Amino acid sequence: MSRIFKRLTLKEDPSIYEDKDANLVRVLTVKDFLALGVGTIVSTSIFTLPGVVAADHAGPAVVFSFLIAAIVAGLVAFAYAEMAAAMPFAGSAYSWINVMFGEFFGWIAGWALLAEYFIALAFVGSGLSANFRGLLVPLGINFPKSISNTLGNDGGIIDITAVIVLVAVAWLLSKGVNGAARVENVLVVLKVLAILTFIIVGLTAIHIENYVPFIPKYHVNPDGTAFGGWKGIYAGVSMIFLSYIGFDSIAANSAEAKDPEKTMPRGILGSLVIAVTLFVAVALVLVGMFKYTKYANNAEPVGWALRQAGHSGIASVIQAVAVIGMFTALIGMMLAGSRLLYSFGRDGMLPAWLGKLNKRNLPNHALFALSAIAVVVGSLCPFAFLAQLISAGTLIAFMFVSLGIYPLRKREGKDLPEPSFKMPLYPVLPAVAFLGALFVFWGLDVQAKTYAGVWFAIGLVIYFTYGIRHSYLGKGNKGVKTSSEKE
Repeated sequence: MSRIFKRLTLKEDPSIYEDKDANLVRVLTVKDFLALGVGTIVSTSIFTLPGVVAADHAGPAVVFSFLIAAIVAGLVAFAYAEMAAAMPFAGSAYSWINVMFGEFFGWIAGWALLAEYFIALAFVGSGLSANFRGLLVPLGINFPKSISNTLGNDGGIIDITAVIVLVAVAWLLSKGVNGAARVENVLVVLKVLAILTFIIVGLTAIHIENYVPFIPKYHVNPDGTAFGGWKGIYAGVSMIFLSYIGFDSIAANSAEAKDPEKTMPRGILGSLVIAVTLFVAVALVLVGMFKYTKYANNAEPVGWALRQAGHSGIASVIQAVAVIGMFTALIGMMLAGSRLLYSFGRDGMLPAWLGKLNKRNLPNHALFALSAIAVVVGSLCPFAFLAQLISAGTLIAFMFVSLGIYPLRKREGKDLPEPSFKMPLYPVLPAVAFLGALFVFWGLDVQAKTYAGVWFAIGLVIYFTYGIRHSYLGKGNKGVKTSSEKE
């Protein structure tokens, strides 16, 4: 038993990762990471979740749900910032936990994040498709059901728009992160301007009585979930938290950051601050414009509120920008997910060809593999099904990263550099971050936890049948050079 435990906790030498990732080109700046983070975090959810959570769980106190989720995300982001500054490796939590706790725990954390990227890409692709087709309806353009809906859903065969968008994003990223970053930067600016426009216009239509009572009286919804009181706010936190998990997309690309000790903390924490400010402002304006009950079963509360307030033109612009916002989220998630998949191939945990770089030092094998799976899932699986699968695994990875600060501190200045940024209030804050992530995880519904359990069972099978046998770490890193081979 001790022999098996020793093998599972075999730790990677950080210098090996430095060598493996040395061929990735460091071109991304703070500006790029801010755009990447904001583009990923502030996506379709800012246009839907404030209204949905207000109507279903919290009423005007949805603002507290956003703030509590933001506090937990912020605590974890502190841990992410220190980890990324000390270990700017591709793969984020997977690579860090491999170094801190050992290969098996690194695999669990990485496998958890991989679920996020596979499913979130498919989820956002489906959402973009639905919103894009909604924009075309007033123009008299209607897609046939067979190419509008997923397989078996209302006569659907394949969601062709989701396929085209995912392929287009993969093609853009295959040309290099510089070009993708420029596109992301421009689109994120447009999206933020549109959100600010909604906030400014919405402020002119606020009715103070809509905020009363700010925390509605608690009762149980017909489906058994909580509404009102602090239980309703807590139910909202677990729904909202998936909005903030995008900062992992920044860390996953730290091997391509210029001056990562400064770039990574500023990118991670800065993008989260911007996102939280926008989310809270949109939520406050939205519930102030109309009674929160008006947003029940409303798939586009922001656009609806603007139209009801007499601003139909601005509503159309906002909906168009929502589509753009989803495109920026796809860029961030596909970029990060491909780097994680590359890390698995780099280490032999999955087939080695995933860890190879092309002649331009880009991990396009991993990019195309991720894209192909996302296309299949996103074009064939129903949107509602995908929505259940995003948060659980990511929260488990967040817990690992928070606890990882303790062994990290013992190694800083020894086999790891002293990072320019450190998590404040050590040793208290890492424990608080862990408990916060656990708190949010506990509030997820049973279905989400069940799906997460199935995903982890699949991950264990792959690890014990393939990963542990092919791991370069287990073989004494004999396969280090595979990551820098050229096609």
